[in-house]
Amino acid sequence: MVTGGTLLTQLLNGVSVGMVYVLLAAGLSIIFGVMDVINFAHGEFYALGAYLAVGIAAALGGVTGGFWIALVAAPLIVGVLGGLTERVTIRPLYGRNPLYHILLTFGLVLVIADGIEIIWGTQPKNFAPPALLSGPITIAGFQYSLYNYFVIAVGGLIALGTWLALTETRVGIIIRGGAQDRGMVRNLGIDIDRYYTLVFAFGCVLAAFAGIVLGAKQEVALGMGNAIIIPAFVVVVLGGLGSFRGAVVGGLAIGIVQTLTQTYVPALTGVIVYLLMVGILLVKPQGLFGNPEWQNQGGEEGDLLTGGGGGILDSSTRRYLAAAVVGVLALVPLGIGVVYSSYLPNSLVLNVLVWALFALSLDFVMGYAGLVSLGHVLFYGVGAYVTVMMTLYVTPVFWVGLLGGVALALAVAWFVGYLSIRVSGVYFAMITLGFAQLAYNLVTKFDVTGGSDGLYTGYDATYGFGLGEVGQVSLLGDIQLFYYVVLALVVGSYLVARQMMRAPFGSVLQAIRESEDRAEFLGYDTVAYKRRAFMVSGGLAGLAGGLATINSFGVGPSFLFWLKSGEVIVMTLLGGMGTLYGPMLGAGAFLGLKEILLTFGESTPGLLGEVLSQWQGILGLIFVVFVIYVPEGLVSLPETLQARFGAGGGGGGSEPATEPTDPEVSD
Repeated sequence: MVTGGTLLTQLLNGVSVGMVYVLLAAGLSIIFGVMDVINFAHGEFYALGAYLAVGIAAALGGVTGGFWIALVAAPLIVGVLGGLTERVTIRPLYGRNPLYHILLTFGLVLVIADGIEIIWGTQPKNFAPPALLSGPITIAGFQYSLYNYFVIAVGGLIALGTWLALTETRVGIIIRGGAQDRGMVRNLGIDIDRYYTLVFAFGCVLAAFAGIVLGAKQEVALGMGNAIIIPAFVVVVLGGLGSFRGAVVGGLAIGIVQTLTQTYVPALTGVIVYLLMVGILLVKPQGLFGNPEWQNQGGEEGDLLTGGGGGILDSSTRRYLAAAVVGVLALVPLGIGVVYSSYLPNSLVLNVLVWALFALSLDFVMGYAGLVSLGHVLFYGVGAYVTVMMTLYVTPVFWVGLLGGVALALAVAWFVGYLSIRVSGVYFAMITLGFAQLAYNLVTKFDVTGGSDGLYTGYDATYGFGLGEVGQVSLLGDIQLFYYVVLALVVGSYLVARQMMRAPFGSVLQAIRESEDRAEFLGYDTVAYKRRAFMVSGGLAGLAGGLATINSFGVGPSFLFWLKSGEVIVMTLLGGMGTLYGPMLGAGAFLGLKEILLTFGESTPGLLGEVLSQWQGILGLIFVVFVIYVPEGLVSLPETLQARFGAGGGGGGSEPATEPTDPEVSD
């Protein structure tokens, strides 16, 4: 039975959590509203603030007031680091498509998260509030936590002070003016870039403060940034991307909804907030409070840069090179027991092939239609879950499960595309992320999907046709038939995708990417074309997910974790989007470098070995460099190097091509 006191307690708990969301989302909203930057690394600055507070408090030992010193000093340090991050990594991207900020900050997530692990280790840390704030307090006969009252009061004061600073001070006027018209503010003799650095740093300060106050209530642990960033985006989507008022209202609303759901309807925990996110984006993409209060909606928005038009190699040379690569891959298993162990083809190369197919699927829509899908892992996970579930519950024949996974991935992609394609840019990216998070939470709720443990036992898929188990049928010694099955499906998928891009369908997609308005003027139904491309892309991702289940011996919620979308985006841009083969090359480079770093990390003693073992941070750093300096990916490197250092190259490679000729169409 729900009593008045219990309900009031839960409401106050919701407001307390919601105030943390307000601080976190306010920073996100200010940064987006002023700078047009979607900062996925915001959660890592939140975590960094909490860890720095732990370190400062530990260094001070039992000094009286250690908590208060850490509460002030840690956010200031994070603010300085945030300002440096903006100057070094984000500033070079101003004037480019805002989606590049998303790609860049994915890389920063990997760098900061691994940096935290190197410095503070993997064990959770405790950061207890001072005795002054511990224990309950009774007001009018109602007893409640004094620390929660502190969080509510301080969070409210900071939010109010931030609003007043933005609306009532000279600095705030300049910041708002720069958001509306950067060029005009520069013409007045004001260095607006300095103010942008200040805005980004202040947003990081708010995130760090939120991490500290929540870390003192719970614990400071690895992954806390990843855990908080998606709910924070739910808040800013609900209130309106870039709207400060929306961040306040949305943060409090989400905090209360989450708390009441966990208490009274636990079955909907983790689901209801993403339903709200998807619903708001579908009905009113600009959120409850609309667009940012002070942002000019015209904005500076460049194009997504794709791989160059074939580089320095002609089309016939590239075809011979592609055939040679496939030939080498076909011969790899023959070296088992002679040159290397069965791990290379049966684990590493198979993993590269599966991720290459996943990256190919994303490139189909991101590189050719200009749609950045932050939730592409949804289709990968659907393909994986359906493949395993059909093999377990319907028939052990692997082909049936795989076809079922691809079919449902196609259907889900059609459904998501039908609802989502009506919005574009960051709103499309956010809605796909919302659908993926909804699926991630749903699969943990049902026994048929294995809940949070997944389905990793009793998964014995067979080929059918009288053959034995998948992964057990040998052609020669340790050479497994499954290796060649995956190789054939990946190569076949590439050839089909290439043929589609050479057809008029592919030409229309590229026209949409370059200028959707122009394509519509020519009479093309651009929405229909993008939906079809999204559906094909989802089917290819579902195929990749189904194939991945054999090497993983099953499936679990990790197949739907949002960071996998980030990793495949890294691979796509690393290789060179808009080329089909570039993202596949990027997958090989990403996973190959990961393997090298792990190998050297295990064999190298001391701190250097520990650093090398943090492969995600190193790859994230490489990705950040590519986003800034080589946005066209690895496939453009030969052409870029020749332009800069070859005969007749006079710096022609200093600026990336904005209208490249696509190699898959020009062949």
